[in-house]
Amino acid sequence: MTRTDQSEAALTWRDEAIPVSSRFDDPYFSLGNGLEETRHVFLRGNDLPARARDGFVIAELGFGTGLNLLATALACPDVALHYTSFEAFPMSAQEMARALEGFPEARAIADPLIAAWGQGLDRFTLGRIEVQVIMEDARLALPQWKGRADAWYLDGFSPAKNPELWGPELMAEVGRHTAPQGSFATYTAAGFVRRALQDAGFEVERVSGFGHKRHMSRGRFAPSRTHHNGPSDE
Repeated sequence: MTRTDQSEAALTWRDEAIPVSSRFDDPYFSLGNGLEETRHVFLRGNDLPARARDGFVIAELGFGTGLNLLATALACPDVALHYTSFEAFPMSAQEMARALEGFPEARAIADPLIAAWGQGLDRFTLGRIEVQVIMEDARLALPQWKGRADAWYLDGFSPAKNPELWGPELMAEVGRHTAPQGSFATYTAAGFVRRALQDAGFEVERVSGFGHKRHMSRGRFAPSRTHHNGPSDE
């Protein structure tokens, strides 16, 4: 079946508008303002759109509703970006459309995304952004990915509820697949996540979070401090 016919996301809905993963018992975005959270955490956390340029590569753990992609498209409308996301439990196109109704600014540009999703496409364009969504467990798929990201959006469910997406082995792969001077940003400031990212080669800082979250994490890749090698360019 296509994602239109059957969702793997296992959703419930809070207040009829906010998707919540019943698998991880965690909402997909801030109960306050998910779009502003994305802008604060992932865009400002990676110094975007200031760093954006043609050919810039963004990679993401956890595609979810596509809100981060849409926020990026709104922030960088004239830049030819590459955007790769890893998603193990995709929602349906109908669920995605329903979730995005709460964000009119994002929903206004979402039709190409929702149409592609409804067709089961994993490669499509949104404005000037070339998008690939890899529908696999990132722990298996990321080691096989040939790319390197200039910026990472680490947006899995809460580390307390979805620790598999924050483990040291996966964070090491994030480091291996980061370009020189690349960056990451994430809403979590969990100590074991920050340590794993430091071990992966990032200089990590804890900064002010969004809304009720006191802290988040961001950082720049500093490979000279580690001994791992990046993936081949083959």
